[in-house]
Amino acid sequence: MRILVTGGAGYVGSVSVDALLEAGHDVVVLDDLSTGHRSAVPDGARLEVGTYADGPAVTSLLERNRIEAILHCAALSLVGESGVDPARYYTDNVAGGVALLEAARATGVNRLVFSSSAAVYGVPDTTPIPEGALPQPINTYGETKRAFEGAMAAYGRAYGLRSVSLRYFNVAGATDRLGEDHDPETHLVPSVLAAAAGTGGPLTLFGDDYPTPDGTCIRDYIDVADLADAHLRALEATAPGDDRTDQPLVCNLGSGGGFSVRQVIDAAGEVVGAPIPYSVGPRRAGDPAVLVADIARAADVLGWRPQRSTLESMIGSAWAWRNRNPGGYGD
Repeated sequence: MRILVTGGAGYVGSVSVDALLEAGHDVVVLDDLSTGHRSAVPDGARLEVGTYADGPAVTSLLERNRIEAILHCAALSLVGESGVDPARYYTDNVAGGVALLEAARATGVNRLVFSSSAAVYGVPDTTPIPEGALPQPINTYGETKRAFEGAMAAYGRAYGLRSVSLRYFNVAGATDRLGEDHDPETHLVPSVLAAAAGTGGPLTLFGDDYPTPDGTCIRDYIDVADLADAHLRALEATAPGDDRTDQPLVCNLGSGGGFSVRQVIDAAGEVVGAPIPYSVGPRRAGDPAVLVADIARAADVLGWRPQRSTLESMIGSAWAWRNRNPGGYGD
C-alpha cells in the first residue's frame, strides 16, 4: 500500500512508520514538526512538512503520491491544555480532522485508521472497559477524539469510508532507533526515568489512598511497538471487500491488565538499579481509581495480542533508548 501517516515524526507515528516500511509498504509522512522530530523519520519514508488541517495541500499530497490509505496519528493531546484552550483543540483535532476527511474523499482515498484514545470513555461504569461502553469523556481532549470518531462513522455511511479507531490509554517503551522525547513531558514512564537520571523535575505521586491494592491509581499500558503492529493490522482490515470494516470498527488496545503508579515506580527502580525519588501529593481532580481496557475484540477481529506487556520490558526499552540518546533527538 501507499500510506500517508499524519504525525509520522512523533513518538507513536514514527514507530508505526518503521513497522509499515518493514512490512513492505510505501510511506509518506505528514508532520508540522511542532512536537515531532525530523530525525525520527526513517530514510525510507518521504517527509512532507505541513498540517493535515490544510485541505488543499493535503489533497495535492494525496494526489501526487497516489495514496491508498491513511494512518492518522497527528493530534493535540495535552489534557490540561485542552481545558484551558478548547478552541485550539476543536480547531485542530476536529475541524482539521474533517479537512483531512474531505481531502481523502476528494481524491478517492477510502481507507483510514485513527489512532484514537481511551479518553473517550471518561470515568467508566465497568472495568475492564468494553468498546460498547457509553463514551462520556471528562475533558476536551477526549471530546475531540470522540467527535472525530463520529465524523469518520458518518463518512462511512455516506461515502463508503472504511475505518478503524484504536482506543488506548498509555503508550510506553522504545525501539532500538526510536523513543519518547516530548517537551513538556506529561507521561509517567519518561517522567519517572527523568527523575531516575536526575534530569527531570520532582516526581509527585498524586494520591496514595485510592481503593486499590497499594492505594495508587491503576492504568493500562501498551508498548509502542505493539501499538505499531496494531496499526498495521488495522490498515490491512480496511481493504475493499474485507467485511471487518463494512461498518466502522472500534478496538481497544492495552496490555491485558493494569499497573499501579507505585508498581511503575518500583519497576523503574529495578530497571535502573536504584530507588526512584518521589513525593506523595494530593489526588488530582477527576482521576478514577482504575482504568483498564478490555482488549478481546482486537484479538478476535484483528488477530492482535500484546507481545511486550510487562513493565520490565516497556520500562527497560525506554531506559535503554534514553541512555543511548541522553539529549533525545537533539532537534
